[in-house]
Amino acid sequence: MELYQVRAFVTVARVGNVTKAADALCVTQPAVTGQLKSLEQSLGVTLFDRGSGRLQLTKAGEMLLPQAEALLAASTELLGAAKRMQGDLRGRIDIGIPGESPDFMRLGPLTTELRRTLPLVELSTRSLPSAALLDHIKAGTLAAVFHVGMHPPGELEWQSLRSVSYRVAIPNPLRSEMELGGWRVLARLPWVDGTPDSHVHHFLRALFDQQGLAPNIAVQSADTASLDTFVRAGTGCALLREEVALPGVERGEWMVWGAAKIDARLFLATTADRASDPLIVALLSVLRGVWKP
Repeated sequence: MELYQVRAFVTVARVGNVTKAADALCVTQPAVTGQLKSLEQSLGVTLFDRGSGRLQLTKAGEMLLPQAEALLAASTELLGAAKRMQGDLRGRIDIGIPGESPDFMRLGPLTTELRRTLPLVELSTRSLPSAALLDHIKAGTLAAVFHVGMHPPGELEWQSLRSVSYRVAIPNPLRSEMELGGWRVLARLPWVDGTPDSHVHHFLRALFDQQGLAPNIAVQSADTASLDTFVRAGTGCALLREEVALPGVERGEWMVWGAAKIDARLFLATTADRASDPLIVALLSVLRGVWKP
């Protein structure tokens, strides 16, 4: 039994119509119908008589409705109490972020919501390569980190936030060399890479390792959030996030080689011993509200 199912039951009982209940709950009519059926299956009783045009409560429904309403009221009180407790939380949360844009990690909405719900908590961010971030969180110098990887970070508690794909962006001056070329030609072109402990470096090596090749690194940049500037300038190829790479193609800034792609995910990770820290629990609650993973 889920709270949203109980809320659907109470709402339909009050308005006597699934369509009106769906409008009130801001969901679809089939969703409300499915929630009612699931609740009836969980409880083992029929809540509504569906024989007429207007849904009528059965005897069981009439008896359970006051308890369902009390349950919703209790959940509201519980949420209110928790919100008041959040307002009393104080301290500092140190979050590590990899070399990606703040918008990609929704840092703006996250920090705004943290300030609203946790006004006495100070938030500090530290930008480091992915491998260094994992070292810091395991050492206890960071409370949580955003991690971009093909797999969840080992030995840590994590929340998956979104999928992300990386594509090969090739400067326009090198376009003619790749039009009839394959992986070997691609490897010989100049490349802009991240530092050895960055996620971009790991992805680039994984891409060429599959082909038994190594890319020709011309530039190594610690600022992996701005690799597109090197591609735009014609310095070399680079792995760019798909939402950066494809609009660049539309603007005529570079080409994307369609045969190559790395699929990964964005995670928020913390250590098992910090997962029960009230500040981290509150952070994860705010994070889920912002990301809705």
